[in-house]
Amino acid sequence: MTEPYVLDLQDVDGTQVAVVGGKGAHLGGLSRIEGIRVPGGFCVTTDAFRRIIAEAPSIDDRLDRLSRLNPDDREAIRTLSAEIRRTIEEIAIPGDLAAPITRALALHGDQAAYAVRSSATAEDLPTASFAGQQDTYLNVMGPTEILRHVSRCWASLFTERAVTYRQRNGIDHRTVHMAVVVQRMVFPHASGILFTADPVTGNRKVATVDAGFGLGEALVSGLVNPDVFKVRDGEVVEKTIAAKQRAVHALPAGGTQEVAVESQRQGQPALTDAQAVRLVQLGRRIEAHFGRPQDIEWCLVDDGFQIVQSRPITTLFPVPEADDRENHVYVSVGHGQMMTDPMKPLGFSMWQLTAMVPMHEAGGRLFVDVTRRLASPASRAGLLEAMGKGDPLIRHALETVLDRDGFVPSLPDASAGGRPAAGTPAPIDTDPALVTGLIERSQASVADLERNIRTKAGPELFDFLLEAFEEHKRVLSDPLSIQAIMAGMEATWWLNDKLQEWLGEKNAADTLTLSAPDNITSEMGLALLDVADVIRPRPEVVAFLQGVDGDDFLDELVKLAGGTEARDAIEAYLDRYGMRCVGEIDITRPRWRERPSTLVPVILDNVRNFEPGAAERRFEQGRQKAQKKEQDVLSRLRALPDGDGKADEVKGMIDRVRTFIGYREYPKYGIISRYFVYKQALLAEAGRLVQADVLHEKEDVFYLTFQEFHDVVRSHQVDDELIQQRKEAFRSYHALTPPRVLTSDGEALTGAYRRDDVPAGALVGVPVSAGTIEGRARVILDMADADLEAGDILVTAFTDPSWSPLFVGIAGLVTEVGGLMTHGAVIAREYGLPAVVGVEQATRLIRDGQRIRVHGTDGYVEILP
Repeated sequence: MTEPYVLDLQDVDGTQVAVVGGKGAHLGGLSRIEGIRVPGGFCVTTDAFRRIIAEAPSIDDRLDRLSRLNPDDREAIRTLSAEIRRTIEEIAIPGDLAAPITRALALHGDQAAYAVRSSATAEDLPTASFAGQQDTYLNVMGPTEILRHVSRCWASLFTERAVTYRQRNGIDHRTVHMAVVVQRMVFPHASGILFTADPVTGNRKVATVDAGFGLGEALVSGLVNPDVFKVRDGEVVEKTIAAKQRAVHALPAGGTQEVAVESQRQGQPALTDAQAVRLVQLGRRIEAHFGRPQDIEWCLVDDGFQIVQSRPITTLFPVPEADDRENHVYVSVGHGQMMTDPMKPLGFSMWQLTAMVPMHEAGGRLFVDVTRRLASPASRAGLLEAMGKGDPLIRHALETVLDRDGFVPSLPDASAGGRPAAGTPAPIDTDPALVTGLIERSQASVADLERNIRTKAGPELFDFLLEAFEEHKRVLSDPLSIQAIMAGMEATWWLNDKLQEWLGEKNAADTLTLSAPDNITSEMGLALLDVADVIRPRPEVVAFLQGVDGDDFLDELVKLAGGTEARDAIEAYLDRYGMRCVGEIDITRPRWRERPSTLVPVILDNVRNFEPGAAERRFEQGRQKAQKKEQDVLSRLRALPDGDGKADEVKGMIDRVRTFIGYREYPKYGIISRYFVYKQALLAEAGRLVQADVLHEKEDVFYLTFQEFHDVVRSHQVDDELIQQRKEAFRSYHALTPPRVLTSDGEALTGAYRRDDVPAGALVGVPVSAGTIEGRARVILDMADADLEAGDILVTAFTDPSWSPLFVGIAGLVTEVGGLMTHGAVIAREYGLPAVVGVEQATRLIRDGQRIRVHGTDGYVEILP
């Protein structure tokens, strides 16, 4: 049956979202799967909706006003959306639109009962479910009532929740249209939801069935707790049978009613185990058809299942693609690199090409496959130890997987891939000249790259870059560099262990490493204090910077009194540190040199909160504090049995840690310096493609992998649709929380702390910088939003080196991600800030402005009344 404005469900397939909306397209696709029963019906198309909207020109003006509203202005959204809904519902449906709907009803039985369901063009998509945003009406009878409810579905595109959802997700109201599904009503014995993957753990091999008596509305509305069946490999592996006191039933004259379930039935299962298994088999068939895990609404009628809806589960973290059917265990790269945000394709592909181990992409994040390292007892121990030092939650998550019989295969030691993670490198002398030499070699390598890349363009540039990436990896894997890093870390661990054993003092190395030399990241924070010193005595410059809105302000500065000196100071800072930015492992992120306005709020905070000469004073105070701590520790050791021997040993380790610990930060600075050189060359190439009308804008190349970009340069052809798909996928990845550990079954593991030494209600994390501090929590997710005062405690998701300019102005640090040797921890110790990292959901559990107490020695945070 094909009529203007109406399509039978049998004639609809999954490609027609624009015509019948997400729900209609899915139902059409479902009705084509062999063995899947879908109640008959038809779709009123989006053409009908557009025709109705055209009947009321006043809606246009209201949509303009709506798009200008702040998503948080709930009162204005409520009022305006209600006006739009009322207008739509009051439009009389023209005869040429009503006639095909009533004809379709006659074909399906105009005396029958129907479900009338909204089906928007932006719902049930792989990247956004929009579940519950629009309305569904059950047991509607007769043509007049069905037409009235079709109007109500059109209007429900503008419910307050739907409007707010679109505004928060950056979706233009005008681009979303509403179709309506009119479907024969099913009167089930039982109904519910089937998730073909476990919605809590993400495990793709475990299906979850929620079941209740009567219509599914009782479950969806939260009226009753469902029976829950978990099914794996064709059998029920777990079930919970709820006391189902209420159910929703259809009324003979139309509509639905909530009814009490007889007491003797309340505790009976809504499904038998065999029915649950059979339902999951149907679900697997549906999942295979749509190519991804599904959230399926089902009804049980006379021992047969009918499917009334299926949509993608959009909250699951994707699984890295593997070319085998073996079990795999993946560890998040982002948690180690302090960057858990999604990366664009050029970003993650460049990191893959320059990394020392193979990395796999999923959800815009990178993961390392550690299955073989876990499979061999020798390499397993080293890996767990290294992971535990970096992030105890990763270690616990890996141990959880290892506890599962047979998931990780057991290999003899000889077969294990790679050397153990924590092999002891050959010792090196405690010689500051080694560090100086390593830094000089890194600088020379970057200078060579800058000099040699200047003349490269077109395919030749990409060939050159592939060679440059080999040099990049050679610098990274320099044995002496690795030895210097390990020497600093091992000396830290040795000091902490021995001084706790001999003196009962926790984390003594935190004080002993204050103001260690050669730490490029802490120098970067202090250098911005020096920039503030230049700006502070120039009131015109300060006033100008307070109003800065764009990134071209440096050229404007020279017009002001003292502006030339201010600009020179900022430029000099950018020359040394302008390659840095938040999330810097993603080459597509704007660098400070590209977006200098990012630094302005931090400079202004420094102007306001510090006195002149603060950088030098701060460094000297730290150095003296470390020196005093050294004298104190050594004198206390000498009073012990064999004290002179202990003191000499500790003195050697203190010298060693101060020689090498600062260098821990330099290799990352070298990598990011090289990255900025690569980026400038690649953007110049993208600019040439824009001039040649191959690309619309330079940044489009960010949505291509390095190899795809190379292909575009060779062929001068680009797939615009691919770029558009990648942009939409990248947007959707922001809503996903990357797990620390992910299995090939899709199970996301975050790990847990095994601690019983913290007060009730405290937030547990990793102690990384000693001391206890109380203060106002400033929850900051974007460095550009920083507005700090002396004594504030920074609470954020993660910090990479680019955050260190904020560290000079805070009293303590709390992050959701991190471990003992990650950048934030190193710099917190360097500046003497009490810090706790790896605090799960810290930015949600701590409110901006709350007073908190950070226990940096013991690793927990208290929220104060």
